[in-house]
Amino acid sequence: MDYRFKSKKLEALFTSKKGAKRYPKGVVSSFFRVMTIIASATDVQDFIALKSRRFEKLCGDREGQYSMRLNDQYRLILEIREEAQRKYLLIVEIVDYH
Repeated sequence: MDYRFKSKKLEALFTSKKGAKRYPKGVVSSFFRVMTIIASATDVQDFIALKSRRFEKLCGDREGQYSMRLNDQYRLILEIREEAQRKYLLIVEIVDYH
């Protein structure tokens, strides 16, 4: 599935591991595994099938966003966008839920 990054910092983490020290080591390695899953997915339904990542629709002030588990504490926040009738994921941020 196509994806884009909302911030240059998150894109730099993905492309060159710049800023990786901001997160626990396990979170960064899990982020890379999730990005591989995202890149190989053909549709959002592929994420729902991955029970271990707990792809969830968020509500409240995060309405329109989704989360995917990186570990027990950290989540990758995503938005499903569409451009020229083609869906893509906007990778919003990595957040500490606790």
